[in-house]
Amino acid sequence: MMRVLGIDPGSESLGWGVLEGGPLRYRGIAYGAVKPGRGLTFSRRLLKIHEGILQVIDKYSPDVLSMEEAFFARNAKVALKLGQVRGVVLLLGETSGLQIAEYSPRLIKQTVVGYGNAEKIQVQEMVKVLLKLDAVPQPDDASDALAAAICHFHHCGPIKS
Repeated sequence: MMRVLGIDPGSESLGWGVLEGGPLRYRGIAYGAVKPGRGLTFSRRLLKIHEGILQVIDKYSPDVLSMEEAFFARNAKVALKLGQVRGVVLLLGETSGLQIAEYSPRLIKQTVVGYGNAEKIQVQEMVKVLLKLDAVPQPDDASDALAAAICHFHHCGPIKS
C-alpha cells in the first residue's frame, strides 16, 4: 500500500491530491489547492506554497510525489515562475524523503482519458469516474493533481514491501 501526492504546480493556485492503493487499484484520500494570494510578492507566494504543501505532507504522509514534467510555455515569464514553483515542490519532496515521479502532460492525459490530446474537461470527468466521486473535484487544479497521482499508479510497477 502506498500513498501518492499528486501536484499541479501554479503560483496563483497549486492543486494537490492524495491517493492510496497499489498499481491500478487506488482510492482518493483528500484533495485541494494552495492559493497564496495574488497581492503577495512572488517570493511570499513561494513561501505560502511551501508552507501549504508541507502541511499536506505532514498530514497525509505520502510516499511518492507525482507531478507533471516541465513543459514549454509561450510566455517566458510564466515558464520561469512555474519553474520556480516546481523547484519549491521538488525540494519539499526530496527533503521529506518522498520518491519523485514526473510524467509528461501527454502521458497523464493518455493514462486518465485514453487520449494524449484530451481536453481539460475530459480529464476532470475521468478523474471523477475513476475515483467514484459525486462531482468533478474543485478547484480544477486539484483535479489535475489527482490525474498526476492516478498516472503514477498506472506506471509505477509493482510495489516493494
